[in-house]
Amino acid sequence: MSRTTAYAPNSGWTDPDCPVARTLDLVGDRWSLLVVRDAMDGARSFTEFQRRTGIARNILTDRLRKLIAHGLLVQRTAPSGRRQEYVLTDAGRDLFAVILTLRQWGERHAFDPGETHSTLVDQHGTPVPDIAPAGADGALVDADSTHVRRTG
Repeated sequence: MSRTTAYAPNSGWTDPDCPVARTLDLVGDRWSLLVVRDAMDGARSFTEFQRRTGIARNILTDRLRKLIAHGLLVQRTAPSGRRQEYVLTDAGRDLFAVILTLRQWGERHAFDPGETHSTLVDQHGTPVPDIAPAGADGALVDADSTHVRRTG
């Protein structure tokens, strides 16, 4: 599916000129992001997604269809040849930084001090460092040092 087809403007966009709003229209519900999270963590089958998230079958079916339709997942025959599996596309994998940022925000703000939670680690078992966005000059940027510029 081409980007133009998957993301063509339509009357259903919350705010057609805002990339944040469009992204939320595509993946902004809780279940879609949890499915993407679990796909990044190796889930491939309908049963795995349902077991990991606790999502109702009808909602999971809807979210998988939506993620496929928007080019974030593809469905293919599993190596066993007996069932279908769901695999992230490049666009789906591009959400890694979004999931990581949500995770790190949650680690800072959604748990009481000392409360147990999972930790994302790299291939060496080292916790992934906090994301810190930087400008072209290398200086850290935040909500106080940036603004939105219309492009069209």
